[in-house]
Amino acid sequence: MSETVEVKIGGETYSFEVIEGSEGEKAFNILPLRKESKFITLDPGYGNTGSCKSSITFLDGEKGILRHRGYAIEDLAAHASFTGVAYLLLYGELPNEEEHTTFDNLIRANYALDDEIIKVIDAFPENGHPMAYLSAGLSAMSALYPYYGDESESGHDMALIQILAKIASIAAYSYRKSEGKSLIPADPSLDYASNFLHMMFGDEEEDEAFKRVRAETLDNLLIIHADHEQNCSTSTVRMVNSSNANLYTSISAGIGALWGPLHGGANQAVMEMLESIHQDGGDTERTMDRAKDKSDPFRLMGFGHRVYKTYDPRARIAKAGADAFLTKLGMNEPLIDIAMGLEKRALEDEYFVQRNLYPNVDFYTGIIYRAMKIPTNMFTALFAVGRSAGWLAHVVELKNDPDKRIGRPRQIYTGENARDYVAREDRA
Repeated sequence: MSETVEVKIGGETYSFEVIEGSEGEKAFNILPLRKESKFITLDPGYGNTGSCKSSITFLDGEKGILRHRGYAIEDLAAHASFTGVAYLLLYGELPNEEEHTTFDNLIRANYALDDEIIKVIDAFPENGHPMAYLSAGLSAMSALYPYYGDESESGHDMALIQILAKIASIAAYSYRKSEGKSLIPADPSLDYASNFLHMMFGDEEEDEAFKRVRAETLDNLLIIHADHEQNCSTSTVRMVNSSNANLYTSISAGIGALWGPLHGGANQAVMEMLESIHQDGGDTERTMDRAKDKSDPFRLMGFGHRVYKTYDPRARIAKAGADAFLTKLGMNEPLIDIAMGLEKRALEDEYFVQRNLYPNVDFYTGIIYRAMKIPTNMFTALFAVGRSAGWLAHVVELKNDPDKRIGRPRQIYTGENARDYVAREDRA
C-alpha cells in the first residue's frame, strides 16, 4: 500500500497519496483537494509547489548538487560540449560520435537568419536592448515556420533544431543592431560558440589564441546555463506551452521572463555593482558593511539564491573559468580582485553565512563576459542562448506527459464583496 498524508479540516480527514522522486524527494498529491474539500493551497511564488514531474534536472539546494539526466554539472562542464549537453537534455542520453555529428551538422545547416527575421529586428530603433530584439525574432519564427510547430514528430524535431540554431544568430545580430552595425553572415564551418562570436565580432579580434580560448570559454558558460529545473523562465515556457502554443512563442515568453533583473538580468546588475565599487576606490570591506546596513539603500548583487543554501556549483565552475581564461591569456582584470574580496568576506562573516549568502552563478559570469569583450547589455541574451536547450527539453517533456494539463493556478480573492451598480452623473 502506498504512503499517504492525512489532513484534517473542520473535523473532516482527507487522505492524499505521497509521491517519491528518484532522488528521494517527497510530495503529496493535492490534485483531489478542491474537489473533495473545497479548499485550495496558498503558496506565493510556488516555492513549495511541484508543478510537474520531470526527469531532466535534479537540484539539491541544501547540498549544492546540480545534475542533468544524472550527470553532474561539474563533469559536463569539464568534458562535454554545449551541443552535446543540448542533445542530452532533449533526448535523455549523451550522444555517441555519430549522433553528435548528425545533430551538430543539422544545427550548423540552420544558422543563417531569414530575411524576414532581419527585417523584424531592423524595424526596431537602434540602441535598444538585445533581449527585445531576441524575443521579437523568436516570435517572428512562428509565422515563418508554422509547419514546424505542428504536432508531427518530424515537425517538432525540426522546430527544436531551428530554435537552437537561430537563437544564437538572432542574439548575435541583436548585438550588432544595438551597436548600429551591419549583419555578419553565419559561418556553418564553425562550431556553435565560434559561429556566435563570429557573427558578433567578425574579424574585429585578430588574435587567434584569444579567439580560440574565448570560444572554448563561451561553450562552457552555455553549458552551465543550459537548465536549472523549474525556475521562473522555464516555468513560464511550460505554462505558455501547456495551452499548446507553438514552440517559438513559448520560447519567446521564456526570454521575457529571463530578462528581469531578479533572474537572467542579474549578471548585468552584478557587473554594474562591481564597476561602481571599482570607480569608488575598490573598498570591498566598506561595500560589505554597507550591505549589512539596513538603512543603506545599497544592495549586494550576485549573492544568495532562491534555491541554493550553500555555494552554487555553477558559481564554482564560473570562478574557475574566469581564473583559467585570464591566466591563459595573461590578462589583468581588476574587477575579479574586487569580486574575490567580496566573496572572501562573505564566506568568513557570520552575517552572510547565517543568511546563506554565497556567490551564485551570476557573480563570476559577468567578469568572464567582460574579459571576453562582450558588452554588458548582451549578458542576459547569452544566458537565453544557453537556457534555450533546457527550455526546449521541458517543452518536449511536457508534450509527452500523460498528465499534461493547461496551467491554471487558483487565487484567494481579497477584493470587494458583491455590490450594486448605482448610476451617477459624474461617472461614465
